[in-house]
Amino acid sequence: MFERPHLQTLRSRLKEPRRWIQVLVGPRQVGKTTLIHQLTSQHQTPHLFVSADAVAASDTVWLQQQWQLARTRQDLLQAEEFLLIIDEIQKIENWSEMVKKLWDQDSNTGRILKLVLLGSSRLLLQNGLTESLAGRFETIYMGHWSGK
Repeated sequence: MFERPHLQTLRSRLKEPRRWIQVLVGPRQVGKTTLIHQLTSQHQTPHLFVSADAVAASDTVWLQQQWQLARTRQDLLQAEEFLLIIDEIQKIENWSEMVKKLWDQDSNTGRILKLVLLGSSRLLLQNGLTESLAGRFETIYMGHWSGK
């Protein structure tokens, strides 16, 4: 299967110590979810992939529940680190405030729960990132396929 260069970038970032939230952003239908499935099929770290696609926009409780599920799985597996991947994050209102709260909780307790966020609307994603997550994330932009 063909691998876009973004996959190697993300792999490399996830091998590093937990420092930043990885944000995979780009227009719809450019292969973000496919890239994540390629990553998780090769990545040895236990993970949880969830999508906010069908979640009510005001449901930040759903986000808390998914995060807690990832923590619980990490504990049950006695895994040193765990990867939580949330697709279509921009569909949840005020998602960035909740992510900041949960990320900071894990940082303060020393939990190595790494996070990858996927979003298809760059504007919505950027608004959430610049509001409360400044200094906590790294963006990987995926554009449309080129002829090269």
